[in-house]
Amino acid sequence: MNYIDSHTHLYREYYPDNFEEVIQRAIDANVKQMLLPCVNRETPDQIQEVVELFPNNLYAMVGLHPSDVREDYPEVLEYLHTRLNDRNVIAVGEIGLDFYYDRDTAEQQKEVFYKQLCWARDLQLPLSLHIRSAYNEALEILQQFKPGELSGVLHCFSGGIQEAKWAVAHNFAIGVGGIVTFKNSKLPQLVGEVGLGNIVLETDAPYLAPTPHRGKPNESSYIPIIAQKIAEIFQVSVREVMEQTSRNVYRIFKKLPANE
Repeated sequence: MNYIDSHTHLYREYYPDNFEEVIQRAIDANVKQMLLPCVNRETPDQIQEVVELFPNNLYAMVGLHPSDVREDYPEVLEYLHTRLNDRNVIAVGEIGLDFYYDRDTAEQQKEVFYKQLCWARDLQLPLSLHIRSAYNEALEILQQFKPGELSGVLHCFSGGIQEAKWAVAHNFAIGVGGIVTFKNSKLPQLVGEVGLGNIVLETDAPYLAPTPHRGKPNESSYIPIIAQKIAEIFQVSVREVMEQTSRNVYRIFKKLPANE
């Protein structure tokens, strides 16, 4: 069994000088499978470039990030839909709603979100969801689908216990990254209530590096640091955290080949 980084932006543009080294450091840290979210029209080509280099380690998603919804979103969605058959595509993401800064594109975001949820339902693909300052609106849309039609991960979870309980009851896991290691973070308590069987590990690299690397570029090789914090929360071994969270990923991302 190995660690899995369920959400990491390993595009070469973020690591122009040492991309291969970053991947190798992750593999050396036993993070041997990394799931790459798509955010806009340009991302699929960037993802496929690196997937070709590391086909047994890197796996792709396809989706339009809510913060990347522009006036041309109908054309972008049409194009991204054609990329769902790219190599190693295992999920739709990252998609969702983000009203953190403003709500200027709220209606367009909702439309884009719903259409991509339909992709996941129709193709029976899991989702990587980005929801920030918009849980009420996102749940209202998600509840339009029948039970069992959707599954996935609430990436970089920022909701409360009620949203977490809803997610678990509707086939979604909670994505836990470096924030769980931050001083004064409320995430450890929530993680403890949700349970080890309902979380997956992620970095969201190059963002949100865990303590003691906070403020520096994040890497998938830091997944063991997050796992150590999870182990402390549940008072179990790091190995148990690795094995259980990886099983959780395989349960959700069914196209991801198990690496035993």
